[in-house]
Amino acid sequence: MTRTLVRQHPRHAGPVPGVDRRARARDWSEIQERMLVPLYEAVYQRLDVGSDTRLLGLGCGSGLALLMAATRGAAVTGVDSSSPERLDLARERLQPQARDTRARAATRVVDGTPGDTADARMPAYTLVTAFEPIGCLAGDSEGLGELIEEATPLVARGAPVVLAGWGPPERCATSTVFRVATKLADPLRSAGSWRPALRDDLEEVAQRAGLRPDGSGRVSCPFGYADVDSAMRGLLSTGLFDAAIVATDREQVDKELSEALHAYRRADGTVWMPNVFRYLIARTP
Repeated sequence: MTRTLVRQHPRHAGPVPGVDRRARARDWSEIQERMLVPLYEAVYQRLDVGSDTRLLGLGCGSGLALLMAATRGAAVTGVDSSSPERLDLARERLQPQARDTRARAATRVVDGTPGDTADARMPAYTLVTAFEPIGCLAGDSEGLGELIEEATPLVARGAPVVLAGWGPPERCATSTVFRVATKLADPLRSAGSWRPALRDDLEEVAQRAGLRPDGSGRVSCPFGYADVDSAMRGLLSTGLFDAAIVATDREQVDKELSEALHAYRRADGTVWMPNVFRYLIARTP
C-alpha cells in the first residue's frame, strides 16, 4: 500500500505537511513491505524462479521482492519512479555483501520506467512482476497497462507477467481502515477514494496490455504488528493517508487511525488484520 502497495503517487510527489519522506521509506521497508512476503513466495514457487530467471520488477519500491528472487539465484532488475528514498533502500539491500551467498551479482535498480532498463547487450527478461496490488483506490490501475506495454519489447515471447490485487473486501480487514482515509479526505476523494476490489480488475489490466491470462491464485497476507504504534507507522508509510493529512492535519489522522485499529488489537497489544490478495499470471504475445 504505498506505491509498493497501490499505484497512487505521481513521480517524485511533493512533500506532505509534517512528513519525513526518508523516515517514511524506512518505515515502509522495515514494517509494511514484509506483509506481502507470502504473495512473493507463492508466485516465485509457482513459477519456479531460479538461476535461469531474468526478472523485471515494476514498482519495485525498497526491493524486498527483488531480494527474495535474487536469493533464489535470479538476475533481477527493479524499476520505479515514485520514491527515490525507497530506491536508495533497494540498492542497499541488493548490494552483494548484503545478500545471501546464492544470489547472483546481476542486479539493477532504475529510477524511471521499463524503457530505461533497455540494454541491447542483455538477454530478454523471462519474468515481469507488478506486485503493487490494485483494487484499493479508484483509478489505482491507471498507468499499469502502459508500463507493461513499454516492458513487453524487452521480454521473451510467452514470458509470464504477474499482476497482483486486493481480494474481496469482506476478506480484507484492512479495507475498513482505509475507509478512514477516504472519510477524512472527503474534499479530495474524487482523485483517490477507497473502493472495493472487483473480481476482474486484474484481467481488465491484462487485456488492455495485450496479455493472455494463464492462471491465477489467492494468498493469505495478514497484516501483523507488534503494537498500535507500529501499525500506524506501517499504514501511514503507504501514502494512503496523505490526502487525509492535507485535508485535515496529522493529529486528526493519527487519532482516527488509532481508533480504527482498536478493533484489531489483541489482548497482548499486537494488531492483527487478516487479508487475502489475488495474483494473475498472464503471458506476453
